[in-house]
Amino acid sequence: MLDTMSCLEQFASATRTHIDLSVRVLRGGPGAVRVRNRFSETLIEDVTLSPQGAFLTSWGYRLGTVDDIESAAARLAYLLAALPA
Repeated sequence: MLDTMSCLEQFASATRTHIDLSVRVLRGGPGAVRVRNRFSETLIEDVTLSPQGAFLTSWGYRLGTVDDIESAAARLAYLLAALPA
């Protein structure tokens, strides 16, 4: 069984390497990571973790899995028009 919060923390850490993104871990409930492009009021996404280990956007897009967290974070950064550090 996956430790959801640990996986979300790792995802948040990987996402923070993209300088245009503001990242916050939301605790409680199922847990999520809220990611926002610092230069946009509309480019915001909440990412959750499925029981199967997939990172999902709030609209159901599968970013990747816990097997490759960095790629999942990079995919989200691309969707939010962010640049790597």
